[in-house]
Amino acid sequence: MQQTKPVIFVASDSAGETGEAVVRAAAVQFYPQQVEIRRIPFLQDNSDIDRMIRTVLERSGIIVFTLVIPDLRDYLIEQAIRYRIHYIDLLGPIIEKLEASLHQEARHQPGMIHKLDEDYFKKVEAVEFAVKYDDGRDFNGILQADIVLVGVSRTSKTPLSMYLAHKMFKVANVPLVPEITPPDQLFTVSSKKIVGLRIDPMKLNVIRTERLKTLGLPGNASYANVERIDKELEYADSIMKRIGCTVIDVSNKAVEETASIIIDMYRSR
Repeated sequence: MQQTKPVIFVASDSAGETGEAVVRAAAVQFYPQQVEIRRIPFLQDNSDIDRMIRTVLERSGIIVFTLVIPDLRDYLIEQAIRYRIHYIDLLGPIIEKLEASLHQEARHQPGMIHKLDEDYFKKVEAVEFAVKYDDGRDFNGILQADIVLVGVSRTSKTPLSMYLAHKMFKVANVPLVPEITPPDQLFTVSSKKIVGLRIDPMKLNVIRTERLKTLGLPGNASYANVERIDKELEYADSIMKRIGCTVIDVSNKAVEETASIIIDMYRSR
């Protein structure tokens, strides 16, 4: 006669993925013994627990749970004891110890790990977006972006895009160069999501000269020439004025400071 597999019911007031992962990690230690794992997610009240208890009794199973709502956890334990069901509370003891050590009560809010996961993937998506649409590589990014940065070379467009991406904003940046016609998309999207970056010409001269040295190029190249810089900045100002976008002077601002200004502007809108 074939022996039925032991059944472990993983109960949670959220998705139950954490509990299932722990149970699977433990169960593999008993290979080749097979274990059936049944996840029972999103328990919301005592009636949900009562239904689960009936199912557990029918299968002579045990319960492993990750309940963070105290009332639900207490009721499940009470019913498990009443019906002599073996149970394992995965989070309760850890939360209690942390509360004692941190001198702070836990939030007891289900699903927080999934909120963190969601934020993580949004951040990854935003970083990938910033890389794809960096330095005007693809102007279609202007239409999809939350924020569009424009300015001449070395106004911190790329580091600013990456910093904002880590704050989960999709950012495209477009260099403004006198010899290159700006993309039509800059004038068709809302000017409210475009931010122009302005910089003092002498400051830019220093930055570009250092950049040329880093690349092993002569510091007197036209890229760092003062007259060339003045021409670029004048051209950039004319484009920003035509767009009607907000302009930020980044001459003496750290990337974090400029990003904070942009984020405040974005959220206020």
